[in-house]
Amino acid sequence: MFIRIITGVAGAILLTLSLSTHAANSPPVPEEKEWIAKEFTFNNGEKLNDLRLHYFTLGDKSKPAVLLLHGTNQPIKALLAQGFAGELFGPGQALDSSKYFIIMPESIGSGKSSKPSDGLRMAFPHYDYDDMVTAQYRLVKEGLGISHLRLVMGYSMGGMQTWLWGEKYPSMMDALVPMASQPNELSGRNWMLRRMLIESIKNDPAWAEGNYRQQPPALKTANIMFSIATTGGTQALQHKAPTRALADKVVDERLAAPVTADANDFIYLWGSSANYNALPTLKNITAPMLIINSADDERNPPETSTFSETLKQIKQAELFLIPASTETSGHGTTMSAKFYNEKLKIFLASTANEHAKH
Repeated sequence: MFIRIITGVAGAILLTLSLSTHAANSPPVPEEKEWIAKEFTFNNGEKLNDLRLHYFTLGDKSKPAVLLLHGTNQPIKALLAQGFAGELFGPGQALDSSKYFIIMPESIGSGKSSKPSDGLRMAFPHYDYDDMVTAQYRLVKEGLGISHLRLVMGYSMGGMQTWLWGEKYPSMMDALVPMASQPNELSGRNWMLRRMLIESIKNDPAWAEGNYRQQPPALKTANIMFSIATTGGTQALQHKAPTRALADKVVDERLAAPVTADANDFIYLWGSSANYNALPTLKNITAPMLIINSADDERNPPETSTFSETLKQIKQAELFLIPASTETSGHGTTMSAKFYNEKLKIFLASTANEHAKH
């Protein structure tokens, strides 16, 4: 058993990276595609024909494949932003897209993948994280014809799905990097606030049991409150808004932003985490793990973590904890890859022998 806990901030690599141009040090422009599962059976027994998974890819399919998984209600563009892609996908970087084939699927219920707002509304099958992982696996195996992954890596919801990937398909990957997540079931403040997020929308008369003509007002206010409460970082928010006037400015800006979500999609997506629990089958994980969390993560505070016992159940696991500062952003910290880009590169090099076996 190999267990090591490290705290520290990796040095940032400053690169000018544009995903919309073909500059010399830019990764290729991502390709958008979709794959259809003609029949899909959910964990609760519900079925759906023609389940659609929309996805993005970067690089050459002949290269080792990397599966990147996004967070809840988070567009793929966050994975393509300068703070993430600009630190990871460029030449010589940890996930150099000239050396890897990067796959970024939009989960069931997200983006252009199948979701309630396509037409079924609240009659859409109720899915969970396990369903999402099953769909991702089928996309990789059936849709792309890929039998092995160099790495599975995800943020928040994608981080929790990464734990599930390691348990459901232990021989499928060389390495696992779950970020901003824990393997234990949602509880405490994390679940309480998710539950209130859902109840706020359902208790808005404008929701009309999911048959609304326009988005219920509670969707915007509940989402803003949840975001402020669970993402941003205590020190960073205080640094950004040290006076009431500046705090009001932040709130006003968020209130003025247009609503881009759908209420039913929102309810389904946040509710899909209700039965998540990767703890019981941790021993199934055989791939080396680099667990990346931040000390100021409001949803996964280190002081409530079970990692001391969790890591003992995994053959090879390492926790990299990013210290809190005015530069970190709480639960959103790991979307700034400058904090761990070098650590990830070292980890991938250390798992090269796992890759050589395949």
